[in-house]
Amino acid sequence: MCETKILTQKGPTVISHCPECGMLNIWHQNLLLCFTPSQFISFQRFTNDMDFDDRCFPFPDGSERLVLCTPNRDINFVFTEEEWVDFNAAMIESLYMLEVYSLVGE
Repeated sequence: MCETKILTQKGPTVISHCPECGMLNIWHQNLLLCFTPSQFISFQRFTNDMDFDDRCFPFPDGSERLVLCTPNRDINFVFTEEEWVDFNAAMIESLYMLEVYSLVGE
């Protein structure tokens, strides 16, 4: 695993970046998602267009959660509304931080 620099943390979501290999990691509770910069930007655009109210489902515990489907039909991610807001805000902020680090030469 690379030595990463934390770009942002919002609620349970932490996003880090490895300056050596360029990979971005989203750490969210028990999930670890790894992206190249272009994959990360595509993923951020994809999730940014999702409205929580349009994609939420009632869960057995009585809460409503957004279901984020993956290319593997058997693997899906779920988020409460607060987690979803934090998740998307963290991605946007991390893109800004990458830009800042790029401008200052880090």
